[in-house]
Amino acid sequence: MDITLHAKHYTDGFCLFQRRSTKNSSRNVRAERRATPETNSVSFSVGGKGKPRFLVIPSDCSEESFVRAVLKNPLQQGEKNLHTHLNGSSSSSFSSNHSQSFEEFENNNHLRRLVRNGELEEGFKFIEGMVYRGDIPDAIVCTSLIRGLCKTGKTRKAARVMEILEDSGAVPDVITYNVLISGYCKSGEIDNALKLLDRMSISPDVITYNIILRTLCDSGKLKEAMEVLHRQLQRECYPDVITYTILIEATCKESGVGQAMKLLDEMREKGCKPDVVTYNVLINGICKEGRLDEAIEFLNEMSSYGCQPNVITHNIILRSMCSTGRWTDAEKLLAEMVRKGCSPSVVTFNILINFLCRKGLLGRAIDILEKMPQHGCTPNSSSYNPLLHGFCKEKKMERAIEYLDIMASRGCYPDIVTYNTLLTALCKDGKVDVAVEILNQLGTKSCSPVLITYNTVIDGLSKAGKTEDAVKLLDEMKEKGLKPDIITYSSLIGGLCREGKVDEAIAFFHDLEEVGVRPNVITYNSIMLGLCKVQQTVRAIDFLASMVARGCKPNEASYMILIEGLAYEGLAKEALELLDELCSRGVMKKSSAERVVIKNSF
Repeated sequence: MDITLHAKHYTDGFCLFQRRSTKNSSRNVRAERRATPETNSVSFSVGGKGKPRFLVIPSDCSEESFVRAVLKNPLQQGEKNLHTHLNGSSSSSFSSNHSQSFEEFENNNHLRRLVRNGELEEGFKFIEGMVYRGDIPDAIVCTSLIRGLCKTGKTRKAARVMEILEDSGAVPDVITYNVLISGYCKSGEIDNALKLLDRMSISPDVITYNIILRTLCDSGKLKEAMEVLHRQLQRECYPDVITYTILIEATCKESGVGQAMKLLDEMREKGCKPDVVTYNVLINGICKEGRLDEAIEFLNEMSSYGCQPNVITHNIILRSMCSTGRWTDAEKLLAEMVRKGCSPSVVTFNILINFLCRKGLLGRAIDILEKMPQHGCTPNSSSYNPLLHGFCKEKKMERAIEYLDIMASRGCYPDIVTYNTLLTALCKDGKVDVAVEILNQLGTKSCSPVLITYNTVIDGLSKAGKTEDAVKLLDEMKEKGLKPDIITYSSLIGGLCREGKVDEAIAFFHDLEEVGVRPNVITYNSIMLGLCKVQQTVRAIDFLASMVARGCKPNEASYMILIEGLAYEGLAKEALELLDELCSRGVMKKSSAERVVIKNSF
C-alpha cells in the first residue's frame, strides 16, 4: 500500500506539492495520506480555499499518475471521476490533456535548467521545440533567457523569445519587456527599443521610460528624450526622481545649467523631491561652466533644501578647486567636510594627490598618501600612479621603482597604467634594458601587457639601436594575439633606417599592406631619410611619388629630407632648384629653406 512520492515529507503525515495555474501562479496543495482498507486505496485531502476535499487514490496508482492528478486538480469532477482516471478507465481526451500538462511542466523545468547553466543556445532551440509541441513556456524562465541572450548581444534571438511568449498565450509582465528594451539600448538599437515600447501589450512603467531616456540622453538626443517624456505623461506614467535627474544631466551638457534649473523647478512643482544625485548633477554642470563660486554657494544651500551633500558632492567641488589652482580653498573644504561628519573617500584623496603631483609637490602628496589609512581609506593604484609619474617626470627613477615595491608590499598591485608610466620614463631615460626586464616580469604579476606597453618598449629599443630585440618583441606581441599598429611599425622602421638597414625597413613597410595598416607621413619620412643616407635619393623620390598617389600628404620635413639627400649626393644644383620651386609654391617656409642652405654650405 505504500506510495513513493518525490515530495517533501512532514512528520505529521502531510506532503507539500506546488500546483501551477494557467496564470503562472502557484498555490500549496496539501495531501494527507490516509489508508482505506475497504477500497484498497489511499485518500488524500487537498487544501485550498474553503473546506478540504479528499481524493481517493488506489494503492497501485503510479507516481506519474498521481503527480498529473495533483497538477491538474480535477476535484471539480468529484472523487468518482478521479478514481476512474487513476485506474486508467478515463476517456482518451482526459489522458491526452493530462499527459500534455505533465510534459509541459517537465519541459519548462528542463528549459529552466538550461538557462540556469548558461546553455542559452540550447535553451533557445528548446523553446522553439516547445512551441512546435504546443506547450506554453513559463514567463519567468523566458525573462531569464531573454536577459542572457541580450547580455551576449543576441538581441534578435531575445526578440524571438518574446514573440514566442506573446504568441503562446502567456502574458509577459513589464519586467520581461524592460529586460528586452534594456538589451536593445545597451546594444545601440534604440529604434527597436522605441518600437517595442509602442507595441507593448501592457502598460510600461517608469523604469521602462528611464531605460530609454538614459540611452537617448547618453547619445546626445535630448530632443527625442523630451518627446518620449511627453508620451510618458500622456499615458499617465509619472516621472520619478531618476527620470528628472537623467534629463537634468543631459540638459546641463546640451543646453546649459540655466535650462536645467527650469527642469528642477518643474520637478519640484510636480511634487517630485530632488535627491543628492540630482543636486550633484547640477553642481557638476555649474563647475564645468567655470562658475565655481556659484557651485560652492549651491553646496552650502543644499541643507536648506532638505538634502545633505555627500562625499561625491564634495569631490566634484574639490576637483574643480584643484583644476583652477585653488589649493587653499580645497584644504578648507576638506577640513569642513570632515568636521560635518562626511568622511573622505579614496577618490577624495586621489584628487588631492593628483593635483599636488602635477604641481611637483611630491612631498606633500606623499604626506596625504600616508594619512589615508587614518581616515579609513586604503590607497589604490590611482593613488600611487600620480606619484610614480611625478618621480619619472623629475627623472627620479630609483624613487619610482621604490614606490612600485611599496605598492606591492602594501597589497596594492600596480595596474598596466602604472607599468606603462614607468616603462615610458625608463625608455626616455635610456634605461631600456631595465624596461625590457620589467616587461618580461609582467606575466608573473598577473598584469598582461597591452599594445601601448609593447609600443613603448619597441620604440625604446629602436631608438637605442637594438632593432633585433625590437623585432623579437614584435613577434612576441603577435603570438599573444595583439595586433601591431602604425606606431609599432613606424618605430621599428625608423630604428632600422637609422642603423642603415634600409632594405629590411622597406620589407616591413611592404608588410603593412598585408596586415591592413596604412603608413603615415612619419613612416614615409623614415624610409626616405634612410634611403637618402645611403645615397639612394632617386628611390626616395619614388617613395614620395607613391606617398602622394596613396593620398598621404607630404609635410615640410618630407621635402627637406629630399633636398638634403640631393645635396648629400653632390647634386647641389638640383637641390637648389627644388628648394626655390617649393618656396615659390609656398610648400616650404623661407626660414626652413635658409636652414637647409646654411647647413649644406659647409
